[in-house]
Amino acid sequence: MNIRSLSRGDGVVIGAAVVLLIASFLNLNSYGDANAWQALHLLMSIYLAGVIAAALIVTARALPQPRKVAGLELGQFGVALSLFAAWTAFWAIIDSPGAGIGLILGLIAALALAGAAVATPLVPALKVALIGADRPTPVAGPYGGGAQSPQGYGYPAGAHQQGGYGYPGGQSYGGQQAPAGDAGATVGQAAGAAAGGAAGATPAAGTPADFAPFWFAVPVARPLYGEDGSPSPIAELAPGTWYLAVDQRGAALIAQTQDGRRGILQDTTGIQRG
Repeated sequence: MNIRSLSRGDGVVIGAAVVLLIASFLNLNSYGDANAWQALHLLMSIYLAGVIAAALIVTARALPQPRKVAGLELGQFGVALSLFAAWTAFWAIIDSPGAGIGLILGLIAALALAGAAVATPLVPALKVALIGADRPTPVAGPYGGGAQSPQGYGYPAGAHQQGGYGYPGGQSYGGQQAPAGDAGATVGQAAGAAAGGAAGATPAAGTPADFAPFWFAVPVARPLYGEDGSPSPIAELAPGTWYLAVDQRGAALIAQTQDGRRGILQDTTGIQRG
């Protein structure tokens, strides 16, 4: 599970679930001291239903691949359960002759939970990563610039080659040869083309003359599509992990993952450059 894939909306969902749990121990009515744990129908349909819904939503967001229960994804099931809890809480407080703090607070928390669950995929402010990606540590590069070391940000340790722009299994940016590999050679060629462009060489077709490889992180999980134009994603870029942009096609980036897969990132809005 990757907690860095959680968004601000997921943070609201978690906070609302905590308030729901607290509210279950408070008085349901203003004229008595009974709480939700003494009213099983309200406990299960409002308070625990909301907590379970939040757990399903957050778990679904943190998992690398979607999981399904009875044909529904965990996140979809959690959203539906949160709406049910809010609906039940609304009618419970309407039917109560003297609603207590537990019922009132429960309704507010259930509405906040359901609202965040529904609005998170739709509101850009709620889709921002809850835990921002740490910036990579700069190290000296061969041209006086700061090449970025990926260690500690999702890349294998020891990937950086001394004196150059290192990448796992690839060539260094300063000309030192690293262990050969198809993925690394591709990145080394892209870095070499960018360096040649800076020195006055003719850049490859479709590559901006001033483009140079750089590390970046995405604010939310985004699909990476194959360079052959296939509509099916070949990987998913997760927030909190640094990826290497090796080329550019218009507004899209050619990115490479830690395991050497290379593809097109079509949505580059809000990315964090290293």
